[in-house]
Amino acid sequence: MSTSLFRLKPPEDSLAHSELKRTMGRTALLFFSVGSIVGSGIFVILGVAIPKAGPAVLLSFLLAAFAALLSALSYAELASTIPASGSSYSYTYVTLGEIVAWAVGWMLMLEYGVSVAAVAVGWGEYLNTFLSSFGLTIPAQLSQPPGEGGVFNVPAVIVIAACALLLIRGASESARVNVAMVLLKIGILIFFSFVAFTSFDGSNFAPFLPLGLLGVTAAAGQVFFSYIGFDAASTAGEEAKNPRRDLPFAIIGSLAIVTALYLLVTIAALGARNWQEDTGSNAEVILSTIANKSVGGIWAGNLIALGAVISIFSVVLVTLYGQTRILFAMARDGLLPKRLMRVNARTQTPIALTVMVAIVIAIPASLVSLGQLAEATSIGTLGAFAVVNVGVIVLRKRRPDLPRGFTTPLFPVLPIGAIILIVVIVAGLDPITWLVFAVWMTVGFVIYFAYSRKHSALAATPSSGQ
Repeated sequence: MSTSLFRLKPPEDSLAHSELKRTMGRTALLFFSVGSIVGSGIFVILGVAIPKAGPAVLLSFLLAAFAALLSALSYAELASTIPASGSSYSYTYVTLGEIVAWAVGWMLMLEYGVSVAAVAVGWGEYLNTFLSSFGLTIPAQLSQPPGEGGVFNVPAVIVIAACALLLIRGASESARVNVAMVLLKIGILIFFSFVAFTSFDGSNFAPFLPLGLLGVTAAAGQVFFSYIGFDAASTAGEEAKNPRRDLPFAIIGSLAIVTALYLLVTIAALGARNWQEDTGSNAEVILSTIANKSVGGIWAGNLIALGAVISIFSVVLVTLYGQTRILFAMARDGLLPKRLMRVNARTQTPIALTVMVAIVIAIPASLVSLGQLAEATSIGTLGAFAVVNVGVIVLRKRRPDLPRGFTTPLFPVLPIGAIILIVVIVAGLDPITWLVFAVWMTVGFVIYFAYSRKHSALAATPSSGQ
């Protein structure tokens, strides 16, 4: 029993599969990760984080970036060694065994599925903010879920359906659209910085540490989640033209770009407005508020709202893509029904799987106010990060002979440091989040023992992992 639970998938098996079309180059992969990271978070996170740390929130962003980088280095090594579609699920199958891989895959279903639904729910709100500049608005009955004044969240369904149609057309088409959207939303954030710098006042940075180092660490825990998404490129392992070279570049490069962008926006925002001004109010529109104040009108804020609309669309697109590729890999391994991995002969994309995932996600997005459930994505994400850091240590010891396009520096100090930081962050999550996570994982293990273990592609090869 224990042998079958922890059977390992040979790395060579993961590298042998290539049902998907290799169409994505280095730039497309880089922008996939950037598009996943830069979502609605940066448009609202400053309003929440600045009151916790004051001007020292700059250090919070650097600390959070360092914590994310530690895990990104492990992802980069495993992505260049095992460039498979399943991201951390596929890496875990090779390093720690089937049941752990199933657990990671199940965590990723929670992370990707709920985060897509949660982000899609808010798309209508940002869209309404932008449309209001033209005197238009979507009625609350059609832009809010039941319980919040609405009946059916139509914009949430529209954004999910539009992204699904793009993915069905092909990965390369989706990547081109994503690159355009990422360039546009980066341009809007740079525009905000330029506008805010016209009202820059250096005295707003004094005192720099008004709430001490505890404030810095508290804000770092808050902003850490605005860095999640750098692993998006790793889900495209089988559609990358040169995965060993390009996946590490995309994973680490996206973190570097986003960190520089976040610091630029934060410096501009702090310089344009005293950090204690309107503390705790209008947090969700802090960038729009600052931009409008700087230009003395509302047009700049409306442009920022457009940036949020584009950001959310881009995040839904990339996250939906990642969800389908992880499920594709699990179906190929037999842990989910094999029919989910059928690929269309013309587009070479899993059309049925993409449609199914879009429908499943659109239902809660249109009818449910996700609220605290969305926080469960944090545990799913951090759980996968922790396992990847363990996996890179195990694989380096077990299979030092495997060719690696990238190796984690200061091994094993940095992976161990990443695990410690993840434990610290997870320990601070709300108890209800732990309860939701426990229920989700219990359901997952019931499915594994009832179906997946018996249908596993490795079930007929008990010697696997020897």
